[in-house]
Amino acid sequence: MTAAAVRVSYIVLSRNSARFLPNCLDSLSRDPGDDVWVVDNGSVDDSRAILESYQRDYGDRFHLVLLPENVGTTVSRNIALRECRGSFIGIVDSDVAMPPEAVDAMLRWFPASPRCGIVAPRLSRADGSFQLSTDVFPTLSRKIHRALRLKSLERNAASLASSSPRTVDYAISACWLMPRRVVQEVGLLDEEIFYSPEDADYCVRVWKAGYQIVYDPRIDVLHDAQEISRRPGRAAWLHAKGLLYYFRKHGCLLSASGIRREVREKYGDGLFTVAVV
Repeated sequence: MTAAAVRVSYIVLSRNSARFLPNCLDSLSRDPGDDVWVVDNGSVDDSRAILESYQRDYGDRFHLVLLPENVGTTVSRNIALRECRGSFIGIVDSDVAMPPEAVDAMLRWFPASPRCGIVAPRLSRADGSFQLSTDVFPTLSRKIHRALRLKSLERNAASLASSSPRTVDYAISACWLMPRRVVQEVGLLDEEIFYSPEDADYCVRVWKAGYQIVYDPRIDVLHDAQEISRRPGRAAWLHAKGLLYYFRKHGCLLSASGIRREVREKYGDGLFTVAVV
């Protein structure tokens, strides 16, 4: 496949994801105009055998990077971001399965809304329950509230969920679609963050570059979320470390109003509204 022929390059991270990979990769490999980049972060389960079988079956539509150890979400995704050539880039977790119509629905946003930087769909768990995948910019109080009241927040958000697309401060990076030109302008993921909140940081940077984060709940995507940062252990510690870095970088430990004020002063209130496509 020539570089010019690639519509969407999907970037998928694998880390002991053997039970999720077939559903994920099958869902991303339907369109012959797309390619898939998988970066394996030192898996010790059957992930590599599964990935090598896809590489044999799909040839030059499937790109596999095998890393000897877990280098985190930013370094590994950036490896693929530097090399992929799609006109659009999909950031997709290995526990996501993309319905056939979802990608086309997401792609429709970009010709109609030139300031749309990232489109994120509604995410549903395997049991059909709603996942709170968008939020206001993180602050210390908001993170504590989410940690203590996540299920309540999700129930409230699900009951109030609108079918209308809207701009959001940030969307988790389980499923993003964005034009290549946005990545070229905003840059790569911040490798000072090992695991999280690299998605919130990137969304701040997208807004500051004059692009929107659009959440479209009409597009429903399965996310069989592992949510490893919520379990005690190294991932939770790395998440806390990443948050402290994010708070210092953007000056939003106690309030995110400065981020919104900067965006409004540069681009006006109109950037926060979308024309539904």
